[in-house]
Amino acid sequence: MHQPTKTYTVEEAKRKIERYCVYQERCHKDIEKKLREMRMIPQAIDEIFGHLIEHNFLNETRFAQAFARGKFNIKKWGRSRITRELKLRKISEYNIKLALKEIEEQDYYSTFNALAEKRLLQVERETNISKKRKKIADYLLYRGWESDMIYAFLNERVTY
Repeated sequence: MHQPTKTYTVEEAKRKIERYCVYQERCHKDIEKKLREMRMIPQAIDEIFGHLIEHNFLNETRFAQAFARGKFNIKKWGRSRITRELKLRKISEYNIKLALKEIEEQDYYSTFNALAEKRLLQVERETNISKKRKKIADYLLYRGWESDMIYAFLNERVTY
């Protein structure tokens, strides 16, 4: 038998979404998706968005900064991947630029070098230099590191 879908009043939905926002930073896209799952009508969605922004539960700049810090520190993503993921979430160019400033230049380069060196050790057994270079480059590109940094590393550490 099919369960009837729970319906929410605007006030109930506000409280539920407030808790959702307090748990971790959210972007507008996350909130809109959640409200649509709750079957809220467009007028209610607009009202709830206004409430969340007015009471500082929802702040795209804060979200973008937290996202960039987290993905860099925890997942070791490069700027390209962070930028791509923020664009997928429809974050403005302005907020993306602010978010990327959260990453210290020195930390960025030392993280890149540590990741590149770690990958170099992992592919140590590969005898074909071209394959070795490709494996390292693919690994770092996937994580969003800039190709000029990658190729500078390869030219310095993995030479023919």
